[in-house]
Parts: sequence; structure tokens; C-alpha cells
Amino acid sequence: MIITEFGDLIAARMRSEHRTLAARWFERLLDFVPVSAREVFPTESLLDHVPALIVEISDYLRAPNGEAIVSNTAILDKAGELGALRHAQRASLHQVLREYHLLCDVLVSFVLDELERTGASPSATDAVHLVSRLHQAVDVLSQATVEAFVGLYTRTIAEQSERLDQFTRMAAHEWRQPLGVLQFGVRLLRRPDADPQVRDRMLGTVERSVQHLAELTSKLEAMARVRSTGDNAIVQTVSVTTIAQEASRQLREMADARGVDIRVAESMPTVNVDVGRLELAFVNLLSNAIKYSDPDKAERHVEVTGETTSEGGVRIEIRDNGVGIPQSALATIFERFTRAHADEAAFLHVGGIGLGLSIVEDCVRAMNGRIEVHSVEHQGSSFIIALPSAMPA
Repeated sequence: MIITEFGDLIAARMRSEHRTLAARWFERLLDFVPVSAREVFPTESLLDHVPALIVEISDYLRAPNGEAIVSNTAILDKAGELGALRHAQRASLHQVLREYHLLCDVLVSFVLDELERTGASPSATDAVHLVSRLHQAVDVLSQATVEAFVGLYTRTIAEQSERLDQFTRMAAHEWRQPLGVLQFGVRLLRRPDADPQVRDRMLGTVERSVQHLAELTSKLEAMARVRSTGDNAIVQTVSVTTIAQEASRQLREMADARGVDIRVAESMPTVNVDVGRLELAFVNLLSNAIKYSDPDKAERHVEVTGETTSEGGVRIEIRDNGVGIPQSALATIFERFTRAHADEAAFLHVGGIGLGLSIVEDCVRAMNGRIEVHSVEHQGSSFIIALPSAMPA
């Protein structure tokens, strides 16, 4: 059998078998990356990207030499979306390149199978030309995916560097004030002629400064653990009720001292989650609710409830009837070193350095979830955490 339009033959067959070829690639990919199919492509639309790329490659095989695949912005956008997906999944650049190598292997094997199946005998020039164009098409799509992946990776590194600089500046600022008090206090306490009453007051000030530094150090250590990519998370399937009750137990003495009733709903959903991060989020949210309870209210409480969503995830709400958050502070409430009531005399007795809610947001993001806040001054606040039913691998 002599086929003069070998490229047209292969292109037509590739187009008709594009989903079968995508399935072959997917099977080989799962051998290379031993995770579930849903974790590789979390949505059907993303899974459909690969058959679409194969169709585009088949069209390129039969197109005139002057028509380049790089002119199809729609298909390049799809390739870019795959790069963004792999970046979000924390894949390596090696994995991204390996995926396209596997795709090229599948397509070249298909060409060889078609040669054997049809008995076609193309000229050496036609065969080399077709395989060359196939590699060119895969390379162009691979480059689009890699550019999107590397672009996001570079941006992430730059953002992390900027956050580290800001973090260092703010931490130094927070440490400076109590350290200054300690330095002054030590000099005063060393004076043999210091007034006893002044010495007693200074000892109290020094003690508060030490407590402030201890709390700051503890908060910064918590943030470091949450943000560390090398953190060995303990991922378990556990009831949200169990974790909330443990956080409540840790804060029982604090709640009793302020007359706050912590109410944890029974039979909340189970979730496959990083237990340490969820517990840390609960501790900080419940602690804030206790600190900012309304002393003018006869009954003060904070409630934890949870339910399964229609998408199969979990929605958790931590709701209190405290003093609420000023509307002007809601936009920045999750930023580091931010305190909604820092300048109000009524809350000068409330300890804190403005890291609690930042830690909560970091915890939730690390669990692939999201958090939002609703609040009305003098009525109370509600923090809503949305988590997937299972942690990503």
C-alpha cells in the first residue's frame, strides 16, 4: 500500500482516536505519578484539555508548513492552564516536562502502530517530516505549559521574599518596644537608691514585657510551623467535633475567668485533615472570641457548628456574641500584626500582638480551604471555614 498523503492519513486517525490516545497517556501518567485520577485533574474541564491538545496536534500534522501551532491562542491557553494547575498542585518542573515526554511517546507509538495496521509505506522524507512536526507541536505546547508554570513559580518566590522582608521588619518592630522596657528596667533595678515602690512597679512592667515577648515568640514559632513546606503534617480522618472540643478544653480556664460559655455542636462531620492545623485555627478563633467577649452582656458565648456542603466539603462556623469588629477593620483583619481594637481604651487590657488571625488564615490555606468573616459591632462575629472533605496529596 503506497500512501502519498501520509500526514493526512495519520492526522485523520489521530483526530478520530484522540480520546483513546488521551486515555493511554493518562494511564501512563498515573504509573509515573501514583495518585488518584481526581488529584491529577480535579475537574472534567481540565481533563478534557488533553484530548483537545491531541486534536490540535493532529490538525498541525496536516496543516501547510506556514501555519504554526503557536498562532492558536485558545489551545495555548489550555496548555497554560495545565501549567497553572501543576503549579497549584506543587508539582516539579521535571514532572511537567515528563508528562509531555509521555504524551510524545504515546503519539509516536500510535504512528508506528498505524504503519503496521495499514501496511502504509510512506517515503522516508514523509515519515521524518511527520514525526518532526509531531515533536514540534508537542514542544510548543510543552513550552506554553512550562512558561505558565515557571511564571507562577517565579511570582511565588518573589511574593514569599517580599512577605519575608515585611515579616522581619514587623517582627523587629514588635520586639523593639518590650526589649526597650527591659533594658530600662534592668538599669533602674540595678540602682541601689531606687524607690521601693518604683522598683515594684518596674518589676511588674518587666514581667509583662517578658510575657509579651514569650507570646510573640510562641506566635512566630506557630507561623513558622504552619508555613514550613517540610512540616510533617498529621493527616487523619477525624470528627470536627473532636478537634473543636480539644481546643475548647485548652481554653476552659480562660473562658471561665471571663464568663464565656463555649458551645461545641455534637455530631459535626468527619474530615480528612491536618489535625494540628485545624486545632491551632480553633484555638486562635476561640481565644479571640473569649478575649473580645462583651462585658456588658449578661450571657456571653461562642459556638462552633459544622455541616457537610452540597459539594462534599465541610463548612465550619465559629460564632460569638462579643463586641464585634469595626467595619473599617474587616478588610485587613487577617493581616499580620493587625488588631481591630488596638487603639480603643476599653480593650487596652486585652493581650495580643495581632498574629492570631494571620495564623488561622495560614492554617486554613495550608489545608486547601478558605475563611471569611462577618461581623457587626456590639452584636458579634462569625468566622466561616470551608474545607475540602480530604486533604490533597
